[in-house]
Amino acid sequence: MPRCRVNLSIMTFLVILQGAAVVLFCGWYLQLSPSNGKVHVLLLSSWRSGSSLMGQVFSQHPSVFYLMEPAWHVWTRLRNQGARSLRMAVRDLLRSVFQCDLSVMEAYMQEPYRFTSLFMWAQSRALCSPPACMLTPRNQLSNRTECEQHCKAQGLQRAEEACNTYSHVVLKEVRFFELESLYPLLQDPSLDLRIIHLVRDPRAVFRSREESAYDLRRDSATVLEQCKVPAEEVQHQVMQEICRSHMSINERAVLKPPPFLKGRYKMVRYEDMMRNPLEEIDAMFEFVGLEMTQQLKEWVYRMTHGKGKGRRKDAFKVISRDADLVSQAWRTMLPHSKVKRIQEVCKGAMSLLGYKTVNSDEEQKRLDIDLLVPREPDQ
Repeated sequence: MPRCRVNLSIMTFLVILQGAAVVLFCGWYLQLSPSNGKVHVLLLSSWRSGSSLMGQVFSQHPSVFYLMEPAWHVWTRLRNQGARSLRMAVRDLLRSVFQCDLSVMEAYMQEPYRFTSLFMWAQSRALCSPPACMLTPRNQLSNRTECEQHCKAQGLQRAEEACNTYSHVVLKEVRFFELESLYPLLQDPSLDLRIIHLVRDPRAVFRSREESAYDLRRDSATVLEQCKVPAEEVQHQVMQEICRSHMSINERAVLKPPPFLKGRYKMVRYEDMMRNPLEEIDAMFEFVGLEMTQQLKEWVYRMTHGKGKGRRKDAFKVISRDADLVSQAWRTMLPHSKVKRIQEVCKGAMSLLGYKTVNSDEEQKRLDIDLLVPREPDQ
C-alpha cells in the first residue's frame, strides 16, 4: 500500500508538471509567433522623396494603422547627436510601436501624453477613426483639419487600443541609412515585417531640399554627424549620404540578401509611381497583403491628377498635384551646373537605381527625352 501511495503521488506531480510545461510552451509559442497574423510595414525613404504621399496611400486604407515618422521624436529629443549613435534607439522605438506599445514614446515627449504629442498625428486616418476617435468612420477617408479640431484631446492609450484592432501597422521613416540596423526586426519572430524602399531621382530631391533647407537644417546636422560643414556644401554632403544609403540598402537587399530578407523587400521609384500610380500602388498592396478599394482608387487619381505644381509653401503637405509635372520640375528649374554636381555626387546610386544622366542644358530641358531606365517587374 505505501508503494501505491508513493506512485500515485509521483504520477500526480508529473501530471501537474506536464500541465505547467504545456502552459509555458503555449505562452512561449504565442510570444514567438507573429502577433495575431498582423503585418508590419516599414515605408523606408529619405526626405523630399514623395514618402508623405505614399504614407497617405497606406494611411487612408481601412485596414491600416499608420504613423508618420515616429523616429522624429528621437532625433528631436536627442538633437545634438549623430545619426549613427541614434540608430539603435530608433530601431527599438519602431519595434515597440509595431507591437502597438506606444508607452515607449513617452521617453521622448512631455506630459500630457496625447495624440497632439505625436509627430504629424492628424495624417493618420486611424487616429481619427474609432476606437481612437469617433470622428471618421473606418471605411471613410479622413480630413486632417477636422481631425486636428475634434480628436486632439485623446490620450495615447486610445491609440494603442486602436492599433491592436488593425491587421496592418504601417510606419513611414526617413531616418535609416543602412539595412543592417533593421536585421533584428526582420529576425524577430513576433514581427511580420515587410520593407518598401522608396527612392527618387537625386536631382529632384536636391531641388526640393534646397527649397526646404531651413526646415531641414536640424535633420541635416544629424545626418552629417554634427560636423562643421561650409554652408554651401551642406546640401551636397547630405545628398551624398542619402545616395550612399539608398545604394547600400538596395545592394544589400537585392544582390546578396540574407535568408530572413527573402520576399520582404520591395523597391519603388517615385517617378514610376507618378507615371502609373494605380498600377504601382496595386503592386505595393499585393506585396503586403492589402486590397485596393474603389474609394482609395478615386482618391489616388485626384491626388496625382490635380493642378498643383509643388510650391514651397506646400512642401510638407499632401495635396492634389500634377504628378508628372512635379516629378519633372527639376529639369526646368535647376541650373545645369547644379545638376552636373549632383550627378557627380550620386553617380553610383543613379546608375544602380535606373536614372540616366544629362550632359548639357539642352538635353536636360528636353522633356521628350526619358531619363528613366526601364526596370524588371520583380526588381
